[in-house]
Amino acid sequence: MKRLFTLLLAALFSVAANAYDLQTVEIPSQYMQRGEMIHVILPDSYSDGGSFPVVYLLHGYVDNHDAWLHKGLAAPLADSHNVILVMPDTGYNSWYLNSPLKAESQAESYIIEELIPYVDSHYRTIADRSARAITGLSMGGHGALYLAFRHQDLFGFVGSMSGGVDLRPFPENWDLASHLGTIESNPENWEQHSVINLVGLLKPESLQICFDCGVDDFFYEVNCNLHLKLLEAGIPHDFTSRPGAHTWEYWQNSINYHLLFFTRGFAAATK
Repeated sequence: MKRLFTLLLAALFSVAANAYDLQTVEIPSQYMQRGEMIHVILPDSYSDGGSFPVVYLLHGYVDNHDAWLHKGLAAPLADSHNVILVMPDTGYNSWYLNSPLKAESQAESYIIEELIPYVDSHYRTIADRSARAITGLSMGGHGALYLAFRHQDLFGFVGSMSGGVDLRPFPENWDLASHLGTIESNPENWEQHSVINLVGLLKPESLQICFDCGVDDFFYEVNCNLHLKLLEAGIPHDFTSRPGAHTWEYWQNSINYHLLFFTRGFAAATK
C-alpha cells in the first residue's frame, strides 16, 4: 500500500511538473508563399494571468517545428523558466535569411514581420526586446545570431548552439548555393549572409549574447573565430566550449544553459 501511494504521488508530481499547454498554429505567410507551422508552449502559470517573456527556438537543417518538441524535449522548460516558447518552421533549409534567388524563401522577413507580430498579438507576451530572446541549433544557431544582430531593436538576448556562423567555408554543403548562388559567381551573397561578418553592426551591451559549440563539432572552428572577432570588437558575450559533437545529446544539454542565461537576463531587465 505504501509503495502504491508513493507511485501515485510520483505520477501526480510528474503531471504537475509538466503542465504546460502545447498549441500548434498555422500562420499564412506572404514571404514564404505558404502556411508556416509553429508550436507555442505556454507555461502552466499562463492560466493565472499576467504577461510573459518569449524565447524563440530555431530548428536545424532538414528539420521543422517538431524538432525542439520531440527531439530536443524542450517543452517542459516553459514551466521551469516561466516563459513562452515558440518553435517555428521556415522550411528545412531556409537558413533564416531572405534568399536573393528564391522569392518563396524570405525567412527573415517572415519571422520579423509576420511571426513575431502574430505571437505578440495572439498571446500575452511582454512585447519588448527586454523580454524577447532567440536561439537555435546548427542552421538555427546561424539564424538566431543573424536575425538578432540585424534586428537589435527586437531582441535583447540571443544564443546559438553549434551554429553555422560562417557560411563561406562550406560552399558545397546544405543547399546553401540554392539560396545564395555559387560562391564563385556570387561571393558578395556569402559575405553578406555570414554571421561573422555582421559583428560590425553590434555596439557594446546592445545584445546579451551566449553561444557554444562542442569541441568535436565540424562548426567548432568557425565558432572559435566568431568568439575572437567579438573579443577584438569589444563586444561582451559568453562563449563555451564543451565536450560533444553535432548531436541532439549535446543540444538537449545546451538548451538548459541558454534558458538560464535568458531568464536571468529577463529578471535583471525588470528590476
